[in-house]
Amino acid sequence: MAKHSNQKLKILYLIKIMEENTDENNGLTMESIIDMLKNYGIDAERKSIYADFEALRDFGMDIQKRRGKDVRYHLVSRLFQLAELKLLVDSVQSSKFITHKKSNQLIRKLESLLSRYEAGELQRQVYVANRIKAMNESIYYAVDDIHRAISSDRQIAFRYFEWNAKKEKQLRKDGKMYKVSPWALTWTDENYYMIAYDDEAGIIKHYRVDKMLSLAVCGDRRLGAELFKNFDMAVYSKKTFGMYGGKDEQVTLICEDTLAGVIIDRFGQDVIMKDNGSGRFIVSVRVTVSPVFLTWIMNFGGRIKVQAPQSVIKELKELAGKAIEVYEKD
Repeated sequence: MAKHSNQKLKILYLIKIMEENTDENNGLTMESIIDMLKNYGIDAERKSIYADFEALRDFGMDIQKRRGKDVRYHLVSRLFQLAELKLLVDSVQSSKFITHKKSNQLIRKLESLLSRYEAGELQRQVYVANRIKAMNESIYYAVDDIHRAISSDRQIAFRYFEWNAKKEKQLRKDGKMYKVSPWALTWTDENYYMIAYDDEAGIIKHYRVDKMLSLAVCGDRRLGAELFKNFDMAVYSKKTFGMYGGKDEQVTLICEDTLAGVIIDRFGQDVIMKDNGSGRFIVSVRVTVSPVFLTWIMNFGGRIKVQAPQSVIKELKELAGKAIEVYEKD
């Protein structure tokens, strides 16, 4: 039999055929497999394919022979199952920091991990078009650069912007480069944040990654290691509302019993809640007191009350007073 130039690649093309065209519910006959190999310029006999299947099974591929009206071969299990990839697609779609373009690219790559039948099922749940997405295409690479800086113990430099009322990017510090030591990345309130040490200010700061431009990894080693020696990202995220800076305080709250789930969702199951009678409980939590935290309290319309400290109660009253004043002027 004349051998074609692709004959040495037979087993690789056989893997490709099985991965793309078979799954738990869809199989191929031996005749179909032989025809598909011919399309790749490969002549194959049944006996050689049987041997290849045995080799692939030894390698770990779950190829099964099933009898029905005819004999069909299936690649039954894969590294990722359909249900797992649906979860990953949902994560990609709901992530605001990933642009429309990158979302579609990632979903196409996830589809390639399935058979064409399952990929079609995965595609039916894709609804990227109307989701609110980031407009900063470079964020995809910025995340990678920040991870690289962290792993190599290097500082980074970047420009930081905010949106103005004309929907234009307005650079902070008149376009001056920020230079900080990155220590962690966190996904909070549907945005990606970098946690870093600002040597100039001498404090820990966080930055929205989608608002960073011209990011570069520097040659200087990171600073602030002593502040991050016992740093706990989970604790930091729980106490920081909307990643908005402020003063750390131990705050005591009186809450209605019906809000127990809200408190647990926000501060975790290890939070201590003491019965206060009359359908209420008391909880003491460590938070970063900021306008975002105070308005979070106000969202519940009196169902959560700050009991202590008095400084936080004063801030809450002042913020509420300013909000009322705006409407009283009308």
